[in-house]
Amino acid sequence: MAAEQTSKTIEAYPMKGGDGVHSYANNSSYQGRVNNAANRLITEAVVEILDIENFASSNTFRIADLGCSVGPNTFFAVQNIIEALQFKHQRQGLHSQLPEFQVFFNDHILNDFNTLFSSLPPNREYYAAGVPGSFHSRLFPNASLHFVFSSFSIHWLSKVPKPVVDKSSPAWNKGRIHYPNSNDEVVKAYQAQYTEDMECFLHARAKEVVCGGLVALIIPGRPNGMHHSQSLTTDVLESCLMDMARKGIISEEKVDSFNIPMYFMSPQELEAAVDRNGNFRIERIITELGTVPETQSQKIPSDFRAVFEGVIMEHFGYEILDELFDSFGKKFEVEFITKPMSGSSSVFFALLKRKATN
Repeated sequence: MAAEQTSKTIEAYPMKGGDGVHSYANNSSYQGRVNNAANRLITEAVVEILDIENFASSNTFRIADLGCSVGPNTFFAVQNIIEALQFKHQRQGLHSQLPEFQVFFNDHILNDFNTLFSSLPPNREYYAAGVPGSFHSRLFPNASLHFVFSSFSIHWLSKVPKPVVDKSSPAWNKGRIHYPNSNDEVVKAYQAQYTEDMECFLHARAKEVVCGGLVALIIPGRPNGMHHSQSLTTDVLESCLMDMARKGIISEEKVDSFNIPMYFMSPQELEAAVDRNGNFRIERIITELGTVPETQSQKIPSDFRAVFEGVIMEHFGYEILDELFDSFGKKFEVEFITKPMSGSSSVFFALLKRKATN
Protein backbone atom coordinates (compact mmCIF):
# COMPACT_ATOMS: atom_id res chain seq x y z
CA MET A 1 0.00 0.00 0.00
CA ALA A 2 1.35 3.42 -0.90
CA ALA A 3 2.38 5.73 1.90
CA GLU A 4 -0.24 8.16 3.13
CA GLN A 5 -0.01 11.36 1.13
CA THR A 6 -0.09 14.88 2.50
CA SER A 7 -0.63 18.28 0.93
CA LYS A 8 1.27 20.04 3.69
CA THR A 9 3.93 22.46 2.49
CA ILE A 10 7.27 21.73 4.17
CA GLU A 11 10.33 23.95 4.35
CA ALA A 12 13.62 22.13 4.91
CA TYR A 13 16.59 23.76 6.62
CA PRO A 14 18.87 21.03 7.99
CA MET A 15 21.79 21.58 10.33
CA LYS A 16 25.23 22.40 8.92
CA GLY A 17 26.62 19.18 7.43
CA GLY A 18 30.14 17.84 7.01
CA ASP A 19 32.77 17.63 9.72
CA GLY A 20 34.31 21.08 9.38
CA VAL A 21 34.85 23.75 12.01
CA HIS A 22 31.31 25.13 11.59
CA SER A 23 29.55 21.77 11.26
CA TYR A 24 26.76 20.59 13.53
CA ALA A 25 28.78 17.44 14.20
CA ASN A 26 31.44 19.59 15.89
CA ASN A 27 29.08 22.12 17.45
CA SER A 28 26.38 20.10 19.18
CA SER A 29 28.06 19.18 22.46
CA TYR A 30 25.34 20.94 24.46
CA GLN A 31 22.67 18.83 22.78
CA GLY A 32 24.81 15.79 23.52
CA ARG A 33 25.04 16.65 27.22
CA VAL A 34 21.26 17.06 27.45
CA ASN A 35 20.78 13.73 25.66
CA ASN A 36 23.12 12.12 28.18
CA ALA A 37 21.04 13.59 31.00
CA ALA A 38 17.97 11.96 29.44
CA ASN A 39 19.60 8.52 29.09
CA ARG A 40 18.51 7.48 32.58
CA LEU A 41 14.93 8.56 31.85
CA ILE A 42 14.85 6.57 28.63
CA THR A 43 16.33 3.51 30.32
CA GLU A 44 13.68 3.75 33.04
CA ALA A 45 10.97 4.10 30.40
CA VAL A 46 12.08 0.92 28.64
CA VAL A 47 12.53 -1.06 31.85
CA GLU A 48 9.41 0.13 33.69
CA ILE A 49 6.87 1.05 31.01
CA LEU A 50 7.57 -0.76 27.73
CA ASP A 51 5.63 -4.04 27.54
CA ILE A 52 8.04 -6.15 25.49
CA GLU A 53 5.79 -9.18 25.88
CA ASN A 54 3.34 -7.48 23.51
CA PHE A 55 6.00 -7.55 20.79
CA ALA A 56 7.14 -11.14 21.33
CA SER A 57 5.64 -12.25 18.02
CA SER A 58 7.94 -9.88 16.14
CA ASN A 59 11.58 -10.85 15.78
CA THR A 60 12.56 -7.29 14.84
CA PHE A 61 12.38 -4.27 17.15
CA ARG A 62 12.24 -1.03 15.15
CA ILE A 63 13.56 2.29 16.45
CA ALA A 64 13.37 5.66 14.68
CA ASP A 65 15.30 8.84 15.45
CA LEU A 66 13.33 11.72 13.95
CA GLY A 67 15.51 14.71 13.10
CA CYS A 68 18.76 12.80 13.59
CA SER A 69 20.98 15.38 11.80
CA VAL A 70 24.68 14.39 11.78
CA GLY A 71 27.31 13.69 14.38
CA PRO A 72 27.60 11.26 17.27
CA ASN A 73 24.58 12.30 19.37
CA THR A 74 22.11 10.15 17.48
CA PHE A 75 24.33 7.06 17.72
CA PHE A 76 24.77 7.44 21.49
CA ALA A 77 21.01 7.82 21.94
CA VAL A 78 20.24 4.75 19.86
CA GLN A 79 22.83 2.64 21.68
CA ASN A 80 21.33 3.64 25.01
CA ILE A 81 17.86 2.51 23.88
CA ILE A 82 19.20 -0.84 22.66
CA GLU A 83 21.18 -1.46 25.86
CA ALA A 84 18.05 -0.73 27.91
CA LEU A 85 16.10 -3.24 25.82
CA GLN A 86 18.81 -5.86 26.22
CA PHE A 87 18.84 -5.32 29.98
CA LYS A 88 15.06 -5.67 30.19
CA HIS A 89 15.07 -8.93 28.24
CA GLN A 90 17.85 -10.28 30.43
CA ARG A 91 16.11 -9.22 33.66
CA GLN A 92 12.89 -10.92 32.60
CA GLY A 93 14.67 -14.10 31.56
CA LEU A 94 13.96 -13.47 27.89
CA HIS A 95 17.53 -13.20 26.68
CA SER A 96 17.01 -16.07 24.25
CA GLN A 97 14.11 -14.13 22.73
CA LEU A 98 16.11 -10.96 22.16
CA PRO A 99 14.98 -9.52 18.81
CA GLU A 100 17.10 -8.06 16.07
CA PHE A 101 17.19 -4.28 15.99
CA GLN A 102 16.51 -2.05 13.04
CA VAL A 103 17.18 1.68 13.38
CA PHE A 104 15.83 4.34 11.04
CA PHE A 105 17.70 7.63 10.92
CA ASN A 106 15.34 10.33 9.68
CA ASP A 107 15.86 13.92 8.64
CA HIS A 108 15.03 16.24 5.74
CA ILE A 109 16.16 15.15 2.30
CA LEU A 110 18.84 17.88 2.36
CA ASN A 111 20.42 16.45 5.51
CA ASP A 112 24.03 15.33 5.14
CA PHE A 113 23.33 11.60 5.19
CA ASN A 114 26.75 10.90 3.63
CA THR A 115 28.54 12.24 6.70
CA LEU A 116 26.02 10.57 8.99
CA PHE A 117 26.49 7.10 7.57
CA SER A 118 30.24 7.40 7.09
CA SER A 119 30.48 7.80 10.88
CA LEU A 120 28.22 4.87 11.81
CA PRO A 121 29.70 2.84 14.70
CA PRO A 122 31.49 -0.12 13.07
CA ASN A 123 30.46 -2.62 15.77
CA ARG A 124 26.82 -1.57 16.00
CA GLU A 125 24.21 -4.08 17.10
CA TYR A 126 21.53 -2.97 14.66
CA TYR A 127 20.67 -2.69 11.00
CA ALA A 128 20.73 0.94 9.92
CA ALA A 129 18.61 2.72 7.31
CA GLY A 130 18.11 6.33 6.30
CA VAL A 131 14.61 7.74 5.91
CA PRO A 132 14.55 11.14 4.20
CA GLY A 133 11.52 13.36 4.68
CA SER A 134 9.75 15.64 7.12
CA PHE A 135 8.43 14.21 10.38
CA HIS A 136 5.44 16.52 10.01
CA SER A 137 4.03 13.90 7.65
CA ARG A 138 3.98 10.09 7.37
CA LEU A 139 7.33 8.34 7.03
CA PHE A 140 6.68 4.69 7.89
CA PRO A 141 4.05 1.98 7.30
CA ASN A 142 1.18 1.47 9.73
CA ALA A 143 2.13 0.05 13.14
CA SER A 144 5.76 -0.54 12.18
CA LEU A 145 7.68 1.30 14.93
CA HIS A 146 8.19 0.23 18.53
CA PHE A 147 10.23 3.17 19.84
CA VAL A 148 10.46 6.71 18.47
CA PHE A 149 13.10 9.15 19.70
CA SER A 150 13.44 12.81 18.79
CA SER A 151 15.83 15.31 20.33
CA PHE A 152 16.12 19.06 19.65
CA SER A 153 13.89 18.71 16.60
CA ILE A 154 10.17 19.25 17.08
CA HIS A 155 10.58 22.90 18.08
CA TRP A 156 11.27 23.47 14.37
CA LEU A 157 8.11 24.39 12.51
CA SER A 158 7.25 22.99 9.09
CA LYS A 159 7.34 26.53 7.67
CA VAL A 160 7.37 30.20 8.59
CA PRO A 161 3.82 31.29 9.52
CA LYS A 162 2.40 33.11 6.49
CA PRO A 163 0.94 36.11 8.39
CA VAL A 164 4.35 37.21 9.72
CA VAL A 165 5.64 37.91 6.19
CA ASP A 166 2.39 39.43 4.89
CA LYS A 167 2.66 43.23 4.84
CA SER A 168 -1.13 43.55 4.98
CA SER A 169 -1.40 41.36 8.10
CA PRO A 170 -1.42 42.70 11.67
CA ALA A 171 1.08 39.91 12.35
CA TRP A 172 3.65 41.29 9.88
CA ASN A 173 6.91 40.97 11.78
CA LYS A 174 8.73 43.97 10.32
CA GLY A 175 12.21 44.52 11.70
CA ARG A 176 12.25 41.28 13.65
CA ILE A 177 13.26 37.73 12.76
CA HIS A 178 11.40 35.77 15.47
CA TYR A 179 8.42 36.15 17.81
CA PRO A 180 9.94 36.85 21.28
CA ASN A 181 9.52 40.59 21.95
CA SER A 182 7.20 40.94 18.94
CA ASN A 183 3.54 41.94 19.21
CA ASP A 184 0.78 39.58 20.26
CA GLU A 185 -0.40 38.98 16.68
CA VAL A 186 3.03 37.62 15.73
CA VAL A 187 3.03 35.31 18.75
CA LYS A 188 -0.47 34.07 17.83
CA ALA A 189 0.67 33.32 14.28
CA TYR A 190 3.56 31.24 15.57
CA GLN A 191 1.28 29.47 18.06
CA ALA A 192 -1.19 28.65 15.29
CA GLN A 193 1.56 27.16 13.13
CA TYR A 194 2.86 25.15 16.09
CA THR A 195 -0.64 23.81 16.81
CA GLU A 196 -1.07 22.72 13.19
CA ASP A 197 2.37 21.11 13.05
CA MET A 198 1.97 19.19 16.30
CA GLU A 199 -1.39 17.90 15.08
CA CYS A 200 0.32 16.56 11.96
CA PHE A 201 3.26 15.15 13.92
CA LEU A 202 1.08 13.25 16.39
CA HIS A 203 -1.35 12.07 13.72
CA ALA A 204 1.53 10.57 11.71
CA ARG A 205 3.11 8.92 14.75
CA ALA A 206 -0.25 7.49 15.84
CA LYS A 207 -0.39 5.65 12.52
CA GLU A 208 3.21 4.45 12.62
CA VAL A 209 3.73 3.41 16.27
CA VAL A 210 2.45 0.05 17.45
CA CYS A 211 0.00 -0.09 20.37
CA GLY A 212 2.09 0.05 23.52
CA GLY A 213 5.02 1.64 21.67
CA LEU A 214 6.85 4.62 23.13
CA VAL A 215 7.70 8.10 21.85
CA ALA A 216 10.50 9.89 23.76
CA LEU A 217 10.93 13.61 23.08
CA ILE A 218 13.65 16.04 24.18
CA ILE A 219 12.19 19.47 23.54
CA PRO A 220 13.71 22.96 23.75
CA GLY A 221 10.86 24.98 25.19
CA ARG A 222 9.86 27.25 28.01
CA PRO A 223 8.49 26.51 31.50
CA ASN A 224 4.75 26.71 32.10
CA GLY A 225 3.76 30.31 32.76
CA MET A 226 6.87 31.85 31.25
CA HIS A 227 6.08 34.72 28.90
CA HIS A 228 7.23 34.33 25.32
CA SER A 229 9.50 37.35 25.67
CA GLN A 230 11.58 35.34 28.14
CA SER A 231 12.20 32.54 25.63
CA LEU A 232 15.61 32.17 24.02
CA THR A 233 15.76 35.17 21.72
CA THR A 234 17.64 35.87 18.53
CA ASP A 235 18.02 39.59 19.25
CA VAL A 236 21.79 39.57 18.69
CA LEU A 237 21.46 37.82 15.34
CA GLU A 238 18.65 40.19 14.40
CA SER A 239 20.80 43.20 15.34
CA CYS A 240 23.68 41.93 13.19
CA LEU A 241 21.39 41.52 10.17
CA MET A 242 20.03 45.04 10.62
CA ASP A 243 23.61 46.36 10.83
CA MET A 244 24.34 44.72 7.49
CA ALA A 245 21.17 46.27 6.05
CA ARG A 246 22.25 49.74 7.22
CA LYS A 247 25.61 49.17 5.52
CA GLY A 248 23.84 48.22 2.29
CA ILE A 249 25.21 44.66 2.29
CA ILE A 250 21.66 43.30 2.32
CA SER A 251 18.35 45.08 1.94
CA GLU A 252 16.15 45.98 4.88
CA GLU A 253 13.23 44.45 2.99
CA LYS A 254 15.15 41.18 2.86
CA VAL A 255 15.51 41.28 6.64
CA ASP A 256 11.81 42.11 7.07
CA SER A 257 10.88 39.01 5.08
CA PHE A 258 13.15 36.71 7.13
CA ASN A 259 11.72 34.81 10.11
CA ILE A 260 13.04 31.77 11.94
CA PRO A 261 10.58 28.83 11.80
CA MET A 262 10.98 27.77 15.42
CA TYR A 263 8.58 27.71 18.37
CA PHE A 264 9.35 27.05 22.04
CA MET A 265 6.38 25.18 23.46
CA SER A 266 5.59 24.70 27.13
CA PRO A 267 4.82 21.33 28.73
CA GLN A 268 1.17 22.46 29.04
CA GLU A 269 1.01 23.12 25.31
CA LEU A 270 2.37 19.65 24.60
CA GLU A 271 -0.17 18.11 26.98
CA ALA A 272 -2.98 19.95 25.20
CA ALA A 273 -1.77 18.71 21.80
CA VAL A 274 -1.61 15.11 23.04
CA ASP A 275 -5.11 15.41 24.53
CA ARG A 276 -6.50 16.72 21.24
CA ASN A 277 -4.91 13.85 19.35
CA GLY A 278 -6.25 11.24 21.74
CA ASN A 279 -4.02 8.36 20.61
CA PHE A 280 -1.25 8.73 23.18
CA ARG A 281 -0.99 8.79 26.95
CA ILE A 282 1.62 10.99 28.57
CA GLU A 283 3.63 8.76 30.88
CA ARG A 284 6.13 11.33 32.07
CA ILE A 285 7.11 14.96 31.63
CA ILE A 286 10.37 16.01 33.25
CA THR A 287 10.94 19.76 33.20
CA GLU A 288 14.25 21.57 33.31
CA LEU A 289 16.20 18.75 31.75
CA GLY A 290 18.79 21.28 30.72
CA THR A 291 19.59 25.00 30.53
CA VAL A 292 22.32 26.97 28.80
CA PRO A 293 25.26 26.88 31.25
CA GLU A 294 27.22 30.10 31.71
CA THR A 295 30.55 28.26 31.53
CA GLN A 296 29.73 27.25 27.97
CA SER A 297 28.74 30.74 26.79
CA GLN A 298 31.81 30.95 24.56
CA LYS A 299 30.46 28.01 22.56
CA ILE A 300 27.08 29.57 21.84
CA PRO A 301 28.13 31.63 18.76
CA SER A 302 29.58 28.56 17.01
CA ASP A 303 26.55 26.49 18.04
CA PHE A 304 24.26 29.17 16.61
CA ARG A 305 26.04 29.04 13.28
CA ALA A 306 25.78 25.27 13.04
CA VAL A 307 22.03 25.47 13.68
CA PHE A 308 21.02 28.59 11.77
CA GLU A 309 23.43 28.71 8.83
CA GLY A 310 21.10 26.71 6.60
CA VAL A 311 18.02 28.87 7.06
CA ILE A 312 20.07 32.08 6.73
CA MET A 313 21.92 30.91 3.61
CA GLU A 314 18.66 29.90 1.95
CA HIS A 315 17.27 33.42 2.41
CA PHE A 316 20.31 35.69 2.10
CA GLY A 317 22.89 33.58 0.25
CA TYR A 318 26.18 32.19 1.49
CA GLU A 319 28.20 35.36 0.82
CA ILE A 320 27.18 37.06 4.09
CA LEU A 321 27.78 34.11 6.41
CA ASP A 322 31.34 34.76 7.57
CA GLU A 323 30.82 38.49 8.17
CA LEU A 324 27.47 37.91 9.85
CA PHE A 325 28.68 35.32 12.33
CA ASP A 326 31.92 37.14 13.02
CA SER A 327 29.81 40.15 14.00
CA PHE A 328 27.48 37.88 15.96
CA GLY A 329 30.35 36.43 18.00
CA LYS A 330 31.63 39.89 18.96
CA LYS A 331 28.21 41.25 19.86
CA PHE A 332 27.21 38.15 21.77
CA GLU A 333 30.31 38.35 23.95
CA VAL A 334 29.38 41.91 24.97
CA GLU A 335 25.69 40.99 25.44
CA PHE A 336 26.50 38.00 27.61
CA ILE A 337 28.70 40.02 29.94
CA THR A 338 26.03 42.68 30.46
CA LYS A 339 22.96 40.42 30.31
CA PRO A 340 23.68 36.70 30.92
CA MET A 341 21.43 34.14 29.24
CA SER A 342 20.82 32.03 32.33
CA GLY A 343 17.23 30.81 32.40
CA SER A 344 16.49 31.96 28.87
CA SER A 345 16.47 28.45 27.45
CA SER A 346 14.82 25.40 28.95
CA VAL A 347 14.69 21.80 27.76
CA PHE A 348 12.14 19.24 28.91
CA PHE A 349 11.61 15.52 28.43
CA ALA A 350 8.29 13.92 27.49
CA LEU A 351 7.41 10.25 27.20
CA LEU A 352 4.28 9.20 25.31
CA LYS A 353 2.79 5.74 25.06
CA ARG A 354 0.60 4.65 22.15
CA LYS A 355 -2.84 3.69 23.42
CA ALA A 356 -4.54 0.50 22.37
CA THR A 357 -6.97 0.89 19.50
CA ASN A 358 -10.66 0.48 20.23
